[in-house]
Amino acid sequence: MTASINPILKAGGYIERIRSREITPAIPLMDLAARLADTEGTVLLMSGGDLDSARYHILGFDPWLTLKGCGRNLRLTIDQEEHVLSTHPLDGLRAVMQHFQCRPGSIAAGSPLAGGLMGYLAYDLKDVLEELPRTSLDRWQLPHLCFYAPSIILVHDRQQQRTHLHEMVRRKGYRKLEPDGRARMAALEKTRPPDEGFMVDRDGLQSNFNRPDYEAAVNRIRDYIAAGDVYQVNLSQRFETRFQGSAFGFFRALYEKNPAPFFAFLNAGNHQLVSTSPERFLKQTGRDVETRPIKGTRPRRSDPREDRAMREALVTSPKDDAELSMIVDLLRNDIGRVCQGGSVRVTAHKAVEAYDNVYHLVSIVEGTLARNRDGIDLIQAAFPGGSITGCPKIRSMEIIDELEPDRRHVYTGSIGYISFHDTLDFSIAIRTAVVHQGRMAFSVGGGIVYDSDPADEYDETLHKGRTLVSICRECPPLATAPETVWLDGRICPATDACLSVADEGIRYGYGFFETIRAQDGKSPLLDRHQARWEKTWRTLWKKEPPDITWATVIRQVLAANQLADTTAAVRLTATKSRAGALPDYHLFVTAHPYRHRLDVLDAAGLRLYAYPEPRQTPLADHKTLNYLFYRQAGLWARARDADEAIIVNPDGTISETNTANLLVVRGGTVLRPRSAHVLPGVMEACVLEKMAAMGFRLRHRPIYPGELYEADQVLLTNALMGCVPAVALDGRTLNTPDDLAQKINDLVFGTIQAGNFDTG
Repeated sequence: MTASINPILKAGGYIERIRSREITPAIPLMDLAARLADTEGTVLLMSGGDLDSARYHILGFDPWLTLKGCGRNLRLTIDQEEHVLSTHPLDGLRAVMQHFQCRPGSIAAGSPLAGGLMGYLAYDLKDVLEELPRTSLDRWQLPHLCFYAPSIILVHDRQQQRTHLHEMVRRKGYRKLEPDGRARMAALEKTRPPDEGFMVDRDGLQSNFNRPDYEAAVNRIRDYIAAGDVYQVNLSQRFETRFQGSAFGFFRALYEKNPAPFFAFLNAGNHQLVSTSPERFLKQTGRDVETRPIKGTRPRRSDPREDRAMREALVTSPKDDAELSMIVDLLRNDIGRVCQGGSVRVTAHKAVEAYDNVYHLVSIVEGTLARNRDGIDLIQAAFPGGSITGCPKIRSMEIIDELEPDRRHVYTGSIGYISFHDTLDFSIAIRTAVVHQGRMAFSVGGGIVYDSDPADEYDETLHKGRTLVSICRECPPLATAPETVWLDGRICPATDACLSVADEGIRYGYGFFETIRAQDGKSPLLDRHQARWEKTWRTLWKKEPPDITWATVIRQVLAANQLADTTAAVRLTATKSRAGALPDYHLFVTAHPYRHRLDVLDAAGLRLYAYPEPRQTPLADHKTLNYLFYRQAGLWARARDADEAIIVNPDGTISETNTANLLVVRGGTVLRPRSAHVLPGVMEACVLEKMAAMGFRLRHRPIYPGELYEADQVLLTNALMGCVPAVALDGRTLNTPDDLAQKINDLVFGTIQAGNFDTG
């Protein structure tokens, strides 16, 4: 690892000094952060409430270094130059920290963070720290480690009401790199405040557990405890729903509702984190170390007497006392591995912390870091926090993975900072939501012991998640209509449309489909699609197709999905059912909104790349569900900054692209590639008819990729996008297309719009 990363770090220069000064911002730190919230690498750590752990607000932005990784694959970016490494993530983190370590004299006295890395460690980082099974699903595949080194850090001391600006002054060879913090602040303060509106599909909030399954999982843990495997296991459920708008607006709404000691917002590019954690994982100041485990929760009540009773019940609960004591012992052992002998001690036990919605029991464990140990050793010894795994930790994590359907990602990981000057502070990432690609997810859980009541444990998860859920309930609703499908003769929600895993369509991909463009509730080329669909049915299934009025079915599906007045992509699919079943097939129709590809790409044409793997199969004559070859070809092309992959025959000639038929125009001739097996396109046939009417000669012959550079233009056709030009092949520009594609589309779709609809 050192041999590969050290030259990269050396080329990245070093920190000459950290320039620190006291400032008086014209607007609050929260409002400054709002103006930066849409920029990757913006990290805001806010302290809420009046606990002693809630002293500083910290804002970092304009990162000059980024470190992200999954497993042992790391990406280190310094000044926009990315490097891919294969190494243990904590070794990579340690190398960065050691290379950019600052002299103590260059740091402002008393500042918890003047320069360093801000970000998160996902719970799933455990898989490179320990040998653990992985049987749950990682649906979003986000980084396990994500840190940014800000060029500018603002620290506001809530106790002293003072704000300091810290700027990284770096040296790279003969160049000195120093941000102009004052100018940057002045520009931000004048920037117009962004729109912080957000909407959540509050009626679509779904858990990966229902109550019976969660309670069954609790009982399974109790069985493990009775068998002597473990003493306690943390079990959680994951909620997910649609999200639209500002993740920072969601963050601000949460902070104003329930300001916890460890609030965090992080823009990680393709995802954003919003955390309202009450629990400190690890804090290091020089050699001093602290951890604050939380175990034991009771809901708050509006009636003062009931509220006092809840607090008293928590304090006197033998179960909660045993849980907390168990986790305190675990953490004493964890940090004791890297602390001086005899220095680890419990300085507070069973303190009650009150929040708007819950009471918690908290303990404080302190120690002194051994002389030959650093902050990375401390993280490695204690991560993930024992309060959110169980005891013993490794067996508990195995059981968590067995019982929870989804990977946790950042939930029960850690969010915070590690400085270049021997400080770090990380929270446990609970009460934490992740926003990613129009979705929001968060998890809530609790520690299960032998005396746990399954119903009570399920209810406790709801209490803990109430703050996040309540914001979802209070925000404007995200307009949504559940996706509706037609399956085997009935209209139903997509969530209720299920096929058996024993079906041959699932096991072997035994089926086929048609993708049909619908415009304003009508299917213009339905007759042609249906003819091709029925031909495939007879070829593959050796019998007559079912007698169904597909035009009516399609109109029903479009109406049910509120797509009757727009452009939509309709998919008609047939799959084989289980062997011996009657009928021996399933039929279903789905629909979704369609936006033209050139509009999505904001381009005049599509870029092509020739896929190097030849394809030759008789199944290519039909639109079967064996579509993985084309899918992989398309992904391969996109990885090379292209839009479509050209599929080639074994003899090197062109067949088609991964989603379209291909035509080559030379003079007054249009060439259609000859291939032993290729899907005859519905739109291709329409286009060729119109081009023949325009006076073009039609030829059907083998075509090699190199001939495309000599063509006047290259056209792609499919039922959704119509006819579009290609503009590049393998990174080389093709001849500039004229307006032929548009003229053809006008002829094809103009005829349709004039009333020549296939209405069935």
